[in-house]
Amino acid sequence: MRLAGKVALITGGAGGIGGATARLFVKEGARVALGDIREEAGRRLAEALAGEDRRAIFVRLDVTQEEDWKKAVEATLEAFGRLDILVNNAGIAMRKGVQGTSLSDWEKTMAVNATGVFLGMKAVVEVMKRNGGGSIINISSIYGLVGSAGRIPYHASKGAVTVVTKAAALELAPYGIRVNSVHPGFIDTPMTAPLLADERTRQWMLNATPIGRIGRPEDVAYGILYLASDEASFVTGSELVIDGGYTAQ
Repeated sequence: MRLAGKVALITGGAGGIGGATARLFVKEGARVALGDIREEAGRRLAEALAGEDRRAIFVRLDVTQEEDWKKAVEATLEAFGRLDILVNNAGIAMRKGVQGTSLSDWEKTMAVNATGVFLGMKAVVEVMKRNGGGSIINISSIYGLVGSAGRIPYHASKGAVTVVTKAAALELAPYGIRVNSVHPGFIDTPMTAPLLADERTRQWMLNATPIGRIGRPEDVAYGILYLASDEASFVTGSELVIDGGYTAQ
């Protein structure tokens, strides 16, 4: 029970990495608020995890909207009385290059992947200060560390998450709030499903990953669990890479 007594808010919590993290958190003793714009899937997962002692709730959360963040934090506090962990997981992938990216493409990707992370941190800081500390985990990507062709808005947004995590870690360390980023490689999620369905692309991903397999959402969830737990009490401003060796090459 590595998260016994703790409360977490997870964005993009209806499935994929967010859903796997929610399941693991509840298993490890946490109570969880699942934030997502996918209401049906989010409510279904929350109901499955809640149990008799109501260990999970769903809150509709568009991470680009500051008012939604306020409501999500309020709903979490109303349900569970505290908030110890924020997992900024919601994100979108825009696979376009410099010339193919419109201004609206750029702004949409930055709004979800980067501004959403900023708004989330801003929304929970005062609550965590009152608790005497907390853990914020921002989900970046291997493409927040290294480049690739044809993903300009995605790289920009995930690179922003990488560095803003470090800046926030320095600012919030005096309050006992730890801030770290996680950098998944190729993971089998709804976001990557169209790529993995193409056999040529899937084989390229496998060849590019030294471990020799596509990652599972649970692979990332266990890393997030570590950063959320008291085991990581001396870890802040760090980059946890979970990529099967991709960026080691």
